[in-house]
Amino acid sequence: MNTMIRSGGHNLVRKRIQYGFVIALLLIALGFALTLLSYNGHRQQGNEIQQSEQILNHLNEVRQLLVDAETGVRGYIATREEYFLEPQRNTAPRIRQTFDRLRPLVTSPGKIEKLRQIEDLASEKLVLIDRQIRAVRQGESPEMLNTYMRLGKSKMDYIRRMVSEMYGQEAELIRTKAAEADESFRNTVILTFILSVLTFVTLIVSYNLLESELSTRQKTEEQLRSYELDLQEKIIQLEVSNEELERFAFVASHDMQEPLRKIQSFAFMVRDRYGPQLDEDGRLFLGKIQQSAERMSKMIKDLLNFSRISNKKEAFQEVHLQDVVAGILNDQELRIKNLHARIEVGPLPVVEAVPDQMDHLFINLISNALKFSKPDVQPEIKIFSEPVDGSAFEELLPGKNYFKITVQDNGIGFDEKYLDHIFKIFQRLHGKSSYEGTGIGLAICKRILNNHRGVITAQSSPNAGAAFIVVLPENQNQPKHDTTAHETRSHLVGG
Repeated sequence: MNTMIRSGGHNLVRKRIQYGFVIALLLIALGFALTLLSYNGHRQQGNEIQQSEQILNHLNEVRQLLVDAETGVRGYIATREEYFLEPQRNTAPRIRQTFDRLRPLVTSPGKIEKLRQIEDLASEKLVLIDRQIRAVRQGESPEMLNTYMRLGKSKMDYIRRMVSEMYGQEAELIRTKAAEADESFRNTVILTFILSVLTFVTLIVSYNLLESELSTRQKTEEQLRSYELDLQEKIIQLEVSNEELERFAFVASHDMQEPLRKIQSFAFMVRDRYGPQLDEDGRLFLGKIQQSAERMSKMIKDLLNFSRISNKKEAFQEVHLQDVVAGILNDQELRIKNLHARIEVGPLPVVEAVPDQMDHLFINLISNALKFSKPDVQPEIKIFSEPVDGSAFEELLPGKNYFKITVQDNGIGFDEKYLDHIFKIFQRLHGKSSYEGTGIGLAICKRILNNHRGVITAQSSPNAGAAFIVVLPENQNQPKHDTTAHETRSHLVGG
């Protein structure tokens, strides 16, 4: 109970430390996000201010070009000197270039309309300047020149007023954006300071919790070392005990074979020598003795196989399952012909495995499919495979490559409520008088799959056949599963 309380306390402290560091990371991430948003906002506002300043500069340039052109024309009218017209000669193309640069900068509909009006007025002003120059050169009357000058002044005053309005709007926009940028910067600084303080406090609290947890763990290290030494001693004792039990089971199984062989031999001798002299009951009893001896022999052999698979550590190597199944079908050829069985084998993979254990695995699965066929129905067995990811089965490792191999038959099937029982040793779903077998074959299959870090399961329903599904890893460079977790003994079902 004290251990459980300490474990619960450690878990609580660990969670608090984790939550503290998570909160600190979130605060840091939030501060970074706010800084990034503030930077983007400042950059956007700076771009808008820069754009407004460019608009102002271009408007000033347009106004100055028109003023220079008008001043030059007045000097030309007063003196008739051509050099006064030098600024005017380049005014039109420069004004067009300036408006070309202005248009992309102006985005609001009202400003676009005002800019269009200013451009039209500037064009009209340039046309009027050209008329004044032609009037002077053609010697028109002073009254006509005065008229042109009054019209030019009126146009220029209108242009100045329009430019001043647009200039005022852009200047106000610059002031507003600058104020918003200053306010945003102040808010960002305040929020960043608050987040920094919260992060600092969270890290301090988490550090104190972590230091406390480390101190507590240091105090329990000696006790854990003591437990570890005791556990190692018990493991050594358990290994010795298991080795003795395994040796006893192996030797006992071998010793049982000798009297059993004698029973079988004497039974055959009695049948051969005295069979004709025995009555019906005697022959029946003798047959029972032979059947029981044969069944006992099979059971001992299966137990030996089970023991070998449990204890023998064999090296994994590349195994071509296609060749394994082909060899088994070749050995079972006579039985397959007698049953008129139809067997289809699809492409099977190459896996890293123990060859002998793969033989045992598929011998048991194919023999079961043949044994539990329906009377008067041609047995049909299909063996096929497909690659799968470990995430498809909760017992396997996600992201690892596996092969799902299915042995499907059209036999008597079974109720899936017995699925957890059929892979246990000495487990039978049918009476021994109905179907031969020792109840060990599928337990051997289960042990083989555990040794290979795979899984075995089945899908079936009564009288609808069965599909035994074997999932093997492509290679064995994976952490080892528990090979004994599901290997339990149970009583016979069905006699």
